[in-house]
Amino acid sequence: MKPLALIFCISLIGMMTGCTPHKEHSPQLSASLAEWPDTMRWWKSNNLRLLQTNLPAYEAQLNVDSLLADLQGFSANVLLINAGGIMAFYPTKLPFHYTNPYMQENMLGDVIEKCHKSGIRVIVRFDFSRVQQSIFEQHPDWCYISEKGERITNDDMYLTSVNAPYLQEKAFEIIEEVIDNYPIDGIFLNMPGYHTANAYEGKYYGIDQNEWDKKSFAAFSGGKKLPLEENPLDPVFREYQAFKTATTDIWRQHLHERVKAKNPQIAICTYNDTYVDIIRHETQTNSLPYWPYMASDNVNNVENSYPDHIVSNASIQQISFQSRYNAIEPEETAIRLYENIANGSGLDISLMGDFRDYEDERNFPVWREIYGLHKQYEPYFGKYESPAQIAVIAPGYWPGGEPMQEYRGIQLMLKEAHLQFDIIEDKQIGHLAEKMGKYRIIIFPEIVTLDSLSLAVITNLCENGTHLIATNRSFTGNPDALARIFGANVIDKNHKGDGFYLAPEDKTIFRRFLPQKILFWKFNLGLYDFAGADEKQLPIYTPGRPGPPEKIGGHEPTGFYALGIKHHAKSKAALLPENLGKLYYLHGYEQHKNILLDVVEYLCPDIKDLLSTDAHERVEVIVQKYTLNTPENIDKHSPDGMIIHLINLTGFSGNTYFAPLPVRDIHFRIKMQTQPSGMFTITDHKPVPFTWKEGYLEFRLQELHAYESVVAEW
Repeated sequence: MKPLALIFCISLIGMMTGCTPHKEHSPQLSASLAEWPDTMRWWKSNNLRLLQTNLPAYEAQLNVDSLLADLQGFSANVLLINAGGIMAFYPTKLPFHYTNPYMQENMLGDVIEKCHKSGIRVIVRFDFSRVQQSIFEQHPDWCYISEKGERITNDDMYLTSVNAPYLQEKAFEIIEEVIDNYPIDGIFLNMPGYHTANAYEGKYYGIDQNEWDKKSFAAFSGGKKLPLEENPLDPVFREYQAFKTATTDIWRQHLHERVKAKNPQIAICTYNDTYVDIIRHETQTNSLPYWPYMASDNVNNVENSYPDHIVSNASIQQISFQSRYNAIEPEETAIRLYENIANGSGLDISLMGDFRDYEDERNFPVWREIYGLHKQYEPYFGKYESPAQIAVIAPGYWPGGEPMQEYRGIQLMLKEAHLQFDIIEDKQIGHLAEKMGKYRIIIFPEIVTLDSLSLAVITNLCENGTHLIATNRSFTGNPDALARIFGANVIDKNHKGDGFYLAPEDKTIFRRFLPQKILFWKFNLGLYDFAGADEKQLPIYTPGRPGPPEKIGGHEPTGFYALGIKHHAKSKAALLPENLGKLYYLHGYEQHKNILLDVVEYLCPDIKDLLSTDAHERVEVIVQKYTLNTPENIDKHSPDGMIIHLINLTGFSGNTYFAPLPVRDIHFRIKMQTQPSGMFTITDHKPVPFTWKEGYLEFRLQELHAYESVVAEW
């Protein structure tokens, strides 16, 4: 079967002058678990091929032998399976731990034993977000309560409170009981932290008013009362936000101390970064428009924002919480898994229930194929260094709302132009000063406020030659920095731009607009005073008058500009105070993408020299330097070559994932200072002709169907 998403994974293992026949090469086989040193934490090899069986209660009677056979058939090396929290999938002795009525006495123990004999690690799942009704009736003070006295329930399950004894004491006892009775390899915590809504039903209830939370917040804040509304302008709510961060960090710290005291080889995995070994993320279909780059977005963000961690980005197979047994399309699954590999993660699938007699098995062949490829060529994945010279700042770990739309739109523009970029979470800028210094351009999409440490880093970068681009309301929470860095002051940051026009008049900057004088606008179009900027571009024109053709008109200069550029000694800072990314994300007119691309090239004309290609815009291109991911290279950081991944998204129509179209006769020109020694494809082991001259590698790929890989060595 042909793979359903096209990845062209080119490891440029060397660089060669002329079109030289490929030498015989046998790629290194995957290292077995036993080959990695016992002193190394097992997850550090970053070669996870994880499958999660999210078991409903009644599937606790699964056949362990068939489960093992399925895991082996899929080439999985990690199983994630239920253990406890909401209900125990093992014979617990703790009175406050509800036992699954369908539990098999030895199921969990048998799974772990048989997996270990086959070289498969086992991470067990805990979910302390809810307790069963019988526990609630004994301890109602352990659970969430709204200002109106409402509880958040799912049938007979009640949402718990972070600061109540269940999470602060009993959860640790449950985890320790499992560790004491089973040789687990890791624990995964589902849905940790504070909740204000029923996540499974989408109903909002408000800030938890549990008495334990009230006491804890009063102690934290010097006697203040819990806020009743989530209002960022309220200083008490901002203090409550800090309280939530502090208390969840302390909880994870206690968990880390207790787990590692039992066994330091037990990995802690959840959706946070502090006191965690494996940061888990999720790619899921939960809103329109669909975001086919979500796996790249997630992994790129975590890999670059938290370089001391590994990420396991789960492809959530369900379409929705109401439709858990209907899987997403196979083509979408393949894209997600290939994006995981390309950005430096292992593989991770989460589905409901056991694999046997499954309600929707369409994705199973995709898993076998991609997991099998990863197993066969494991050394070529998972140990990457990005050569990207552009950074995009993410508005959080899991962005939402308008900031997410702006952020995704900017990514989409760069992806389609095949410009390489890393993603850095906004709160991590101040902790990654040295790393940030490698970028020539940093883009801030709707990054409204930054802390003082991050601002100091950005100011230093700007003074030392890094160009900055900011869009929409970025830096409006830091007005002094907005004036100092961009030469701008806000007049109206929320000006409705529907119907206005922008004029790309300066064709030395806006070279993609030679035949175009004006372009329409929609959504936010901020009005700013650019008196402190050195250049004012994109004059804003008034909207046209609505009505019959005989009455149209308008289009007069407003005196405002949609782009201001301030010159610094070694760099420039460009501010586009409008919803540039959101407009492209939702409407997709290339003229709006071309604004950003022209500004990028104006600030840094040679930024595109790293990679140029005539590949279709829907072929995602990801360039990495790689080091062979083998035990002998644990401490090696110098690259063994360069790898280029291409993921074919031509089958993505916007609402439907079809099989990708073949892409033929693609030309690549890649900047490389090292002369290559050869190139070959992974899938069929054929040589790839190429030339190398004066630091640039050139080659053509005659035809790409669903998937291809090319590997080389320096």
